[in-house]
Amino acid sequence: MATTAIVTLAGVALAKELRTPPERRRWHGSVAGLVPYDFRRPTVARFRKAWWNPSDERVLTERDWGVGWAVNLPSLARFVRAVVAG
Repeated sequence: MATTAIVTLAGVALAKELRTPPERRRWHGSVAGLVPYDFRRPTVARFRKAWWNPSDERVLTERDWGVGWAVNLPSLARFVRAVVAG
């Protein structure tokens, strides 16, 4: 079921980009204003911003490539420590 949802969201995102005139395509944005996507070539900077960004308090961040969210590991660790500490 999750795979179907991801494939559907990716299809919607790709259709959105392909309907846009080529000179205006960005290859990143959101589906229905809710689910982020990014189909640009991944970079180390975007990977770090998504998965390892201690200065960002959000646990879920925009992915470096693909559809959905990434887990910001330093923020997740802070969240888990706070829950365990009570």
